[in-house]
Amino acid sequence: MRRGAAIAAVAIALGVSGVGAYRLAPAAESAGWREIAWPFPRDGWPAGRAFRCDGACAGTELYVRAKRGFCNCDRGVADDDEVDRVADVDLISPRFAAVAPGEEVGLGEMRGRARRYDLDMADGVRHAAIGIAVSRRCDLFVAAAQGHGEAGVVQRAALAFLERPEMKLWATAALDGQ
Repeated sequence: MRRGAAIAAVAIALGVSGVGAYRLAPAAESAGWREIAWPFPRDGWPAGRAFRCDGACAGTELYVRAKRGFCNCDRGVADDDEVDRVADVDLISPRFAAVAPGEEVGLGEMRGRARRYDLDMADGVRHAAIGIAVSRRCDLFVAAAQGHGEAGVVQRAALAFLERPEMKLWATAALDGQ
């Protein structure tokens, strides 16, 4: 009797934790997106997650991570200078230049700004990039995307992917330290 109850309890626990892990893991494989290894060296923040789109947004790469305790708790992401400093575009290439003023964006309940850039890559090729920084209380969620296409295409692809329910769930979990 006890053995049967113990087996049932383990099966239920594994099932529940499996459902939770499934819900927190983004289904990136659909719509042409797939997860790739985090390509950047370690810095003062935990590594994030990286994705590549081989579908309609061919060649776009997106890098996302939480920066807990790094935001102005009262104002959030207030201006373009802050996006330039925190959005991790400099990890892709230290030679980046904004091409236009940023704009307000929202990801779920988080609000902040996005800004478009031109990147001069090490191999001499120019890429379009987008930096996104949104806040929740005193925490930041940042994303940087780059690709061969026009900056507007890269931005739309990145924001559409980040708006997916599983990505919003993962971002919230990352900001909660999970």
